[in-house]
Amino acid sequence: MKLFQNRCEFAYPWEEVTEAHWKKYPNEISTHVKGTDVLRRELDPTGRKLVSERLITVQQSAPRWVMMLVGGSNISYVREVSTVDLDTHTLTLRSVNLTYANLLKVYETVTYTRDPVDPAHKTQFQQEAQITAYVPFARVCNQLEEWSVQRYHDNAEKGKRGFETVLKALSRRWDQGERYVDDISSTIVTKVNETVDDLLGADENSLLSRYSAILEAAFQPN
Repeated sequence: MKLFQNRCEFAYPWEEVTEAHWKKYPNEISTHVKGTDVLRRELDPTGRKLVSERLITVQQSAPRWVMMLVGGSNISYVREVSTVDLDTHTLTLRSVNLTYANLLKVYETVTYTRDPVDPAHKTQFQQEAQITAYVPFARVCNQLEEWSVQRYHDNAEKGKRGFETVLKALSRRWDQGERYVDDISSTIVTKVNETVDDLLGADENSLLSRYSAILEAAFQPN
């Protein structure tokens, strides 16, 4: 068995990273992930945990000797179960390969957690994969595990860069949305203040005159 471990941080709040995770694929860098299909999604009775199950379709090239072992197909499928915990601010993903499982088994765990030093602006990412080959020959078994570790390393680098592009694109949308809400709020406050000032500056007779005029206009025949 070989072990692959990786950790990094994203300069975005955990809430934004968690939202962006569901839009991570496809992206222009991690092109090996061809699709994700949601199989199940459940909310626990407390309403604080969301559990999702997805089928991930992967397509990527491999050395000829690997293709001979697995049967010549470069399409594989991965089962992923994720849990979003709002109490601990943790997104945990556990996955296992469904394709070629008789030759190679990969158990992967990924967690996104709030940064302990700067939780409002940063998110910690941790990844661990246990890779075990079941080929009869020890030398080939070792080569297959080493190749898988290297492939994980390459995909991890591309995955981070790809996720950064998704986060950056969504961040622009979030900023635009916040500015839009701020503009609307500012307009509403301005209108309310103008109305209050108008009412405070008007005498009682003026207000009654306006009210009467509105009623007359409302009930006049067309």
